[in-house]
Amino acid sequence: MTRKQKRLAIIGMGMGFLALAAGLTFYALGQQTSYFYMPSDLLTRPAAAGERVRLGGLVQQGSVIRDQGTRVRFVVEDGGNAIEVIYEGILPDLFREQQGVVTEGQIGQDGILMADTVLAKHDETYMPREVAERLKEEGVWQEEE
Repeated sequence: MTRKQKRLAIIGMGMGFLALAAGLTFYALGQQTSYFYMPSDLLTRPAAAGERVRLGGLVQQGSVIRDQGTRVRFVVEDGGNAIEVIYEGILPDLFREQQGVVTEGQIGQDGILMADTVLAKHDETYMPREVAERLKEEGVWQEEE
């Protein structure tokens, strides 16, 4: 093997390694993707069972049911449509009915979201941007002045 062939072999292996690293990185990022939905979106374009989604909206009045332990059931709505959520864990201190919430988890076979993350608004004026925009479009949430 000549010097030129050795140099080309090393360059080729280096480029192959970089291509493999980039491919694995993009694959890993694709596996962590969770799309943001409102209840209306999930009812018109249902997500596949087991798909990871991020659901945003308002906690429906009178829907919070605390089961034994730390299991909580509640309904997230965006006006006319609603999706039931089951969460196993400790809810944020500011979680309450008629407040903005973003949940993240997997859709079950029965269409119920099995959440592993629940985020609640942190002060009187905060609402996640995506949730606020969608609720304003729906005419459900009006920003207080």
